[in-house]
Amino acid sequence: MTPAANTAQAPATPTPRRALDVFFKIADAWKLTTEQQITLLGAPARSTFYKWKKDGGLLSADTEERISHLAALYKALQILIPDPHAADTWIERPNKYFGGRSALEVMLDGKLTDIYAVRVYLDAQRGG
Repeated sequence: MTPAANTAQAPATPTPRRALDVFFKIADAWKLTTEQQITLLGAPARSTFYKWKKDGGLLSADTEERISHLAALYKALQILIPDPHAADTWIERPNKYFGGRSALEVMLDGKLTDIYAVRVYLDAQRGG
């Protein structure tokens, strides 16, 4: 086998540090409180949260999936709503699809399926 044929490709999924960087940028754009961030990440211990924020660290599959869905939500909003401020504040607005609750309120119920429900809604709005 030649050396070129033995070269492994980079993983398709972001590294934990990259995933956390993405999450914290979204959290800043959405002006999420520390408590909201912890909930969206799956309720890690506060010490773990602050370690992640400072140095990164290992993520569970659940946390990686949460961040993946949140990144997809962020991207969908940027596509659907051309005004960046309006896109970033959409998650706070009441929505009749969610029974008058905001998307953020739904996601803060804390389960991965709550985040996924918002993603499904936005994917449908995009026609996907």
